[in-house]
Amino acid sequence: MHDLSILAIIWVSVFVASYFAHKTRLTPVLWYLFCGAVLVNLGILPEEMPVFITDFAELGIIVIMFALGFEEETGNFLRSIKRSWGIALFGAIAPFLVAYSLAMVYWDNHNLALMCGLAMTATAVSLTMVSLKSEGLSNRPAATGIMTSAVLDDIGSLALVAIMVPLATGSASVSVDGILLILGKAVAFFVIVTAIGGWLFPAKAGFLKNIPVIGNFGLRDVLSMGRGEYTILALLLIAVTVGLLAHEFGFHPAVGAYMAGLIISREYFDFHQESEVDFHKHAREIIDNVAFSWIGPVFFVSLGTELIFHGEILVSVMEEAIILFIALFVGQVLSAALAAKYTGGFDWPESWMIGFGMLGRAELAFVVMDIAYVQHQIMSIEAFYTLMLACFMLNCSVPLTIRWWKSKYATSG
Repeated sequence: MHDLSILAIIWVSVFVASYFAHKTRLTPVLWYLFCGAVLVNLGILPEEMPVFITDFAELGIIVIMFALGFEEETGNFLRSIKRSWGIALFGAIAPFLVAYSLAMVYWDNHNLALMCGLAMTATAVSLTMVSLKSEGLSNRPAATGIMTSAVLDDIGSLALVAIMVPLATGSASVSVDGILLILGKAVAFFVIVTAIGGWLFPAKAGFLKNIPVIGNFGLRDVLSMGRGEYTILALLLIAVTVGLLAHEFGFHPAVGAYMAGLIISREYFDFHQESEVDFHKHAREIIDNVAFSWIGPVFFVSLGTELIFHGEILVSVMEEAIILFIALFVGQVLSAALAAKYTGGFDWPESWMIGFGMLGRAELAFVVMDIAYVQHQIMSIEAFYTLMLACFMLNCSVPLTIRWWKSKYATSG
């Protein structure tokens, strides 16, 4: 099948998902996941996506996270970091312990259990943020708390990968230098992004104004080129570039894209005064359309194709998967909500929303499962399917619980 044919099928499924989302009053994300799972199991979509679709889907999540960061105020994000350390810490420890313990009960293999615990540690924040966006809640304190704790969670999870993968695979011993390198790279990335937002973008206003060429050409000049005709291109270029920078430092590119959107201020769009166009509002509308209507959904449909039903195996692990899902659901929600309340100072409605928002599992979970199942054969096929089913149920829980809790949450604060 031609790659463009696959893209066309995915886009058709986006229309179908949007229709059912409207009829059922559920977020489209849930239907995107459902369509992806149905299409791959019917043989309409391939089990192994071509590189073009994989890269297109990754571009989709980059644009989604950039759009969400573009809507957020930098000050709110920075203030939220101080409140979110406990959510990241306890919200990661609980699912790790749950998955590790149950894996030991199921398969009695320490290395396999380590990888299961690691796979269930990090939150798939993109799914949560899009679900909050669809419910009109993306600018509430809980959304910022989820995003900041997820960024901190990513840093911790990368450190755990550095520690546990060599242990589980037997390929190397734990290296203090390796752990320090991971943490140092994380700090360096945020320092660089801060420098870009504080000095490079507003070049004309900072000390960079004395540097030839750079000092005369800030972000505002780039965005205003051609009377604003290249504004969207410039924004997408920034999102992808900072995403690639994040990738080089060990993060998912979506984290970099979110940070890129965060450091772009409204003041950069204050150009062409004689025009009646609000260039900032216009840019947000276009970016949102790209992110949530035609590129971003490809990521979620592709994510749904990860769940392939093989009858006998599926039936044999269903009980273990359901128990793991319930245990992870309870452990994740309670740990994140209690941490949000008692270490972050959020009220109870906000805290429970943060707990529900931390349920998703995607990028890091699949990376760890690939390492354990495909690359090193640590994980059995039964364990792989158990984790895949649990991940799918957790991902479906995110939009459902957010939708259910919205009526109580929306009246708070």
